[in-house]
Amino acid sequence: MKESAMSNPLKSLQIIVLVSVILYFGRTFFIPFSFSLLISFILYPICKWLENKGLSRVFAILIPLLILSLLFIGILLLLFLQIKLISNEWLSINLKITETANQLAKYIEINFGFNSASQLKYINNSLSNLSVFPIVKTVAFSFFETGLNAILLPLLSALILFYRTILVNVVYQLFPTNKTHSIHEILIQTIHEYYNFIKGMLMVYLIVGLLNSIGLYIIGVPHAFLFGFIASILTFIPYVGIIISSILPIVVSWITFNSIWYPIGVIVVFTIVQTLEAYIIFPMAVGNRLKINTLVIIVVIFLGEFYWGTAGMILFIPYTSILKLIADRSDKLKALSLLLGDGKTK
Repeated sequence: MKESAMSNPLKSLQIIVLVSVILYFGRTFFIPFSFSLLISFILYPICKWLENKGLSRVFAILIPLLILSLLFIGILLLLFLQIKLISNEWLSINLKITETANQLAKYIEINFGFNSASQLKYINNSLSNLSVFPIVKTVAFSFFETGLNAILLPLLSALILFYRTILVNVVYQLFPTNKTHSIHEILIQTIHEYYNFIKGMLMVYLIVGLLNSIGLYIIGVPHAFLFGFIASILTFIPYVGIIISSILPIVVSWITFNSIWYPIGVIVVFTIVQTLEAYIIFPMAVGNRLKINTLVIIVVIFLGEFYWGTAGMILFIPYTSILKLIADRSDKLKALSLLLGDGKTK
């Protein structure tokens, strides 16, 4: 008995380690597949409705995928529009940078005694020791990843939807016959949970857009609500989206008010809102929709970031919801169900 009792925790630890290794080293495959699964679950009711109206399965899949692809292209066009607007203002930006640099150099020379030659020497030494390769690498990888996903995700989603009957039957075969009804319930409920997840995400983008806009309006940035919601939408694109969407209000406020404090204010507003979004708004908005407590959501976000980066911070949440659905229906996992729950469900 003692050996059996000790073997259970050891076996659980081995399973956790094995799953962790698979998730970490298999992220190149799991990330696009998980996003495709998310998209297919969201589009399934629409495809089913179109099929019931008489359309073939191929066209019932292609139509909603096309609409979703057009929406994604719209977001990319918004990103490139931001880049174009910034490039149009490049001459003004260059003049402002030169003017500010000269003012800063005079201030340092007057107050600290470092002449322009000493400052220039210090800057050159600092730049020679600074490696821009990691920054360029991150930006280039983000663009490459976005472009690759734009091709790969619709294809995988279409294949999952087309072969869904086979995939569901495979899932049924993995469990005893008496569990088929429970598995069917979990699959149906999973689709509802994914819808709740998307509703929570839309709520997050709305709140972030409002907070961005209010913050920019308070510090006096022109077109505050336009810039605020553009920044919220472009956070959909990792790393690059928030950087590019913040540059334009920084430039506009800098040129309009001729003061460095306004661009600093824009950076502070976006930094505060992004921090609130990551650790308060997102966990609460999504957690309430999925009936998962906020503490678990925050822990899952950290784990997702560790294993899969920015994608994991999003994808691990619906997987946790599926895990809770399974735990709710298993007597052996009642403790896990209680741990994940929000304490409101009886």
